[in-house]
Amino acid sequence: MRASNRQFRLAERPDGTPDRDTFELVETDVPEPDPGEVLVRTRYLSVDPYMRGRMSAGESYAEPWDVGDPLRAGVVGEVVESAGAEFEPGDVVVGNLEWADYATAPGTALTEVDPDLAPVSTALGVLGMPGRTAYFGTTEVADPGPGDTFVVTGAAGAVGSVAGQIAALAGARAVGFAGSDEKVAFIEDELGFDAGINYEETDDYRAALDEAAPEGVDCYFDNVGGPITDAVFDRLNVDARVAVCGQIAHYNATEQPTGPRKLGTLIETRARVEGFLVGDFEPRYEQATERLAEWVAGGDIEYRETVTEGLENAPEAFLGLFEGENIGKQLVRVSEPDA
Repeated sequence: MRASNRQFRLAERPDGTPDRDTFELVETDVPEPDPGEVLVRTRYLSVDPYMRGRMSAGESYAEPWDVGDPLRAGVVGEVVESAGAEFEPGDVVVGNLEWADYATAPGTALTEVDPDLAPVSTALGVLGMPGRTAYFGTTEVADPGPGDTFVVTGAAGAVGSVAGQIAALAGARAVGFAGSDEKVAFIEDELGFDAGINYEETDDYRAALDEAAPEGVDCYFDNVGGPITDAVFDRLNVDARVAVCGQIAHYNATEQPTGPRKLGTLIETRARVEGFLVGDFEPRYEQATERLAEWVAGGDIEYRETVTEGLENAPEAFLGLFEGENIGKQLVRVSEPDA
């Protein structure tokens, strides 16, 4: 065990886009678990766009951090010490823990990870929160079926890449927006999307949609917002379903932008627009994970992970999300199993 513990804290609230000064790395003692708690050594740390909302004082669906608070994220780690919790040293667990080498948590707040099911990192990706978000947002909200056209933004990311594949398994035509030719090749060639659109090289999103989705859009899974969503709304079919999962295009905005007003489109199409949080489906997490694991084991769903090495580089991994640097799930590897 390390003689000390490194921990990231919120150094200041960002004005607009966060930068390295938003984060403070401090040395602390390795914490001692209280009764009913365990001490966990971090193996993998997740970084996700929703954390940007927690850095601001304003209202968000995620509770904001105070300046000076330890940052928290999804963590896969190894139990080092158990103080009466139902885990033993060596068990691999997943939970919401601090950005740190070591952290304590109640045993009731952790879930055991089966290393024989899949690589343990997948508990933060395709078999974790992003995968479940894609599963419920696609199957319950967007609800694609045979012959539908399903469009997803952030298609090469942790959520969008899984959502498009689930839609394809349901018989839909999967179309994805991604931010580079490499990402378009990834979703088309490796994931089996029917079409990809490089939004960085596209001047006219509506024309690109006309080519990729000539029959219009029946289901839209939105992770991004902004001008792409404006264009998709103009191509919605009657009775279309829109699942609003994220709006990363606006997370760093200092003022809420006003785009084209599209509510009239919903009158014409009788489309349903529904925002959702994966936490709404918590009682059914096990169902989603089991189904996703079956698809992954059977080769029906492919996934990719972008791994940044070292806890000290976690801020760069987080900031890279807003530059589109990752393909698939962005993770930070903090330690090895035998460390």
